[in-house]
Amino acid sequence: MAGKVQFFSRVGKTRIIPIGLKMLVVFIVLILLSNFITNFISLQLTQRQIINLNNTIMVSQLKELYSTSSNQYQIYLYSGNRAETVEALNKVAATGFTNANSVALGVSPDGQFQFFSDANELAVWPDFDATALKLLNTNREQGIEEGSISFGSPYGDYFGVYKYQSDWDYFIVRAEMRTDLQKNNYRVYMIISILIITLTLFFVVVGYIIIRREFRGLRSFTDDLITMQQKKQLQLIDISKAPNDDVTYMAASFNALSMQVNNLLDTFQKFVSKDIVAKAYAGRDVGLEGKQRDLAMLFSDVKSFTYRTETLGNDIIEVLNVHYNRVIHNVHENSGIVGSIIGDAILAIYGTLDSKRSKAYNAVISAWNITRATAELRQEMLARREEIEKTRKLTESEEKVFQAVMVDVGVGIDGGKVFYGTIGRNDFEDPRQSHMTNTVIGDTVNSASRLEGLTRIYHIPVVVSESIKNEVSEETARYKFIEIDTVQVKGKTKGKKIYFPFDTNEMDESLLVQYQQFEEGLKAYYEGDWKTARKVFKGLELDVTQVFLERMGTKGAPADWSGIWAMTTK
Repeated sequence: MAGKVQFFSRVGKTRIIPIGLKMLVVFIVLILLSNFITNFISLQLTQRQIINLNNTIMVSQLKELYSTSSNQYQIYLYSGNRAETVEALNKVAATGFTNANSVALGVSPDGQFQFFSDANELAVWPDFDATALKLLNTNREQGIEEGSISFGSPYGDYFGVYKYQSDWDYFIVRAEMRTDLQKNNYRVYMIISILIITLTLFFVVVGYIIIRREFRGLRSFTDDLITMQQKKQLQLIDISKAPNDDVTYMAASFNALSMQVNNLLDTFQKFVSKDIVAKAYAGRDVGLEGKQRDLAMLFSDVKSFTYRTETLGNDIIEVLNVHYNRVIHNVHENSGIVGSIIGDAILAIYGTLDSKRSKAYNAVISAWNITRATAELRQEMLARREEIEKTRKLTESEEKVFQAVMVDVGVGIDGGKVFYGTIGRNDFEDPRQSHMTNTVIGDTVNSASRLEGLTRIYHIPVVVSESIKNEVSEETARYKFIEIDTVQVKGKTKGKKIYFPFDTNEMDESLLVQYQQFEEGLKAYYEGDWKTARKVFKGLELDVTQVFLERMGTKGAPADWSGIWAMTTK
């Protein structure tokens, strides 16, 4: 089970964002927009109400000023002191001021201030707004002596109410600066906004906890899917602790599909080579295609297979399966792929998969591993025989079976240019009619098969070509390649040197000395000095020398001797 998905984790170059986080962000944005827009509309409507309320208040204050001015006019007629009347009006006006820039004034039709009172007591107005004054005079001429008025000032725009005072012959104006009301509105707006944000953050935390709790199953499913993609392998999603909802149902459906696909993939991987499987996993189309490639071919065949089949009957399949289980493991372990299995023979291909070692080196390692694996199998059979013979001797039929299961193989390896790819039919309209197979075609394939056949003649387990010998020798000194012969196989016009790869890590050094002596005798054999060659070969305890001793007999080399032995059979 993978760890929890972190925000903005990646699959390849794609960022993975939890769906719960997306939903939460969308809800936050929508909630904030809804609250701010609602708040703004509410404030706009409230501002209208406030203006109307202020107008009502100012009308009330205007009436008080008007009444005071009428009374002060009577006092003025008695006392003649105009300054006292102005001071009285200013005091009455100041008691009604509620904002920083509230004003009350008296302006004559010609624009002269008769009295002036402001809340901050610092305002200095040189004159009254000419446009507003003209409107006041026009309304008065039309018989309108009171109403609402807007006017400008050195400090900003005002709105208010007015009433004409006929005794004094001036207009009494009570007004408020528009920005004062807007500041109040903005202050209220900010307070409400802070409350909205605070409450939103609170509910976001609560919502995140709830959403995280509800979507924990989906988060776990996402972790599993990311792990599958990284491993390129389908697995089952753990739904043991998932809630009973539609997301869990989706995961259960995925599990059912995953099991079916895994069964198909398992079958697919068993019947096709590893490079085709890797290509399919990488998401690339597998079609009819192929090209010339430089590859190494390993051909392995079970010796005396006809005898084993006649003796074991259908049980030969079980023996072959035990044998191939080890052979195929060795091929895959050394970056090879199985090209084909034909009865008792297997063709392995090297060079199609990435590897730190060369294709030839991998092939030689596989060859020796295959021979060791079959030797181990024979040792197991010998141990089994010894156990039985502790109590009784094998019967004649048991002896035949024992000999039949003592599997031995020969391995031939060659390398070179071959055609490698897929052939067959690819029906796009009806895939059921398609059938393709991965194959390798070329003389190198046939050569590997013929080299394997030479293992029986020369009584050595592995035979390789000169190209394999050269490639491995450039890479490692582990193998000493012993030249065995120069042969001209049937169907060919030129001779070809063949080699035995002596493994210095595994084989006895004294045996290497004998093979080196064999090469000295082989040199004499090539030169036509068969007398010397016979002498060397007779002094060695190598099975391969018997081939040359029988070939030479007691005769000398033919007159047209080229050192090449022509094979009469494949």
